[in-house]
Amino acid sequence: MSYRSLEEALQTVRSPVELLRHSQIGPYAFPVVRAEFTNWRDEQRAWRETCALFDQSHHMTDLYIEGPDALQLLSHLGVNSFKNFKVNQAKQFVACNHNGYVIGDAILFHLDENSFTLVGRPPVHSWVQYNLETGRYDASAERDERSAVNQGRRKVFRYQIQGPYALRVMEKVTGRPLPDIRFFNMGVFTIAGRDIRALRHGMVGQPGWELFGPWDYAGEVRNAIVEAGQEYGIRQVGSRTYPTTCLESGWIPSPLPAIYVGEEMKPYRQWLSAKSYEATASLGGSFYSDDIVDYYLTPYDLGYGPFVKFDHDFVGREALEKMADNPRRKKVTLVWNGEDVARVFPCSILLEM
Repeated sequence: MSYRSLEEALQTVRSPVELLRHSQIGPYAFPVVRAEFTNWRDEQRAWRETCALFDQSHHMTDLYIEGPDALQLLSHLGVNSFKNFKVNQAKQFVACNHNGYVIGDAILFHLDENSFTLVGRPPVHSWVQYNLETGRYDASAERDERSAVNQGRRKVFRYQIQGPYALRVMEKVTGRPLPDIRFFNMGVFTIAGRDIRALRHGMVGQPGWELFGPWDYAGEVRNAIVEAGQEYGIRQVGSRTYPTTCLESGWIPSPLPAIYVGEEMKPYRQWLSAKSYEATASLGGSFYSDDIVDYYLTPYDLGYGPFVKFDHDFVGREALEKMADNPRRKKVTLVWNGEDVARVFPCSILLEM
């Protein structure tokens, strides 16, 4: 039997946990990009020791939002402040449900006056799109799905250059000293004769840039970067290595969207397709509860507390104000003792032989 919406699918199971625990979709895929260009170890070390080139063109959804009310829409849904959000800036946009639990987060790019792009996994895009379509906003949205859905051709390519030599590679490939652009601000650079936008970015404590431009220029720009980076030990990073970057930086990339119960979210569940990310996602891990709310996370749980600003009205504000002074959980880092790891590692090699 086929279902038209997430809500219909949920009516056939005892709880949302049952639906998600039995999903057959498997892990989130990183399509198109090769598993390894050299080997996992070289690529893993590159962003710490030399320079790494990540191809982010395929695994994320892009939502292009334009119109006079675009910023009003985003401000209504985002916990972030938008008071000084200017063209050529970006921020990590976080959206919550009415009870203060995270629906999703993505990187929001302010491309031009009344023009924005959300880049990341689909949950926050769908929530924004739903509110745009059902609200009275003078704005429009265009959705560009990840390559697994749209057969590999995107509106833009997206590359990231990271590592100790990232700035030198950028200077060589652009042929000029880099301007002093602040973190999460953007500029325009010429690479392979093409004007390319670049976001000043950083990952796991290393400097870097996120580059994006028209899809037709993807190959030219990538080849120019690889050539310029040869003397600096650049490595193209494959899909096997890429997911480990979020683990090293302590970022949790896939919080469960807090949408599966509650009357306030029911119209949204009815809007979501039965084939949507939210309806087909796989819920894993050693923790188990029959109550889906036990899997929900707040911005404070995820380390996003500094993003929450009560200088505007937004969905979930009242609940988050009550949580602000007494968050229930705190994200921490597990640090391994180097000598212990060195003692364990040879033992594991012997056991595998």
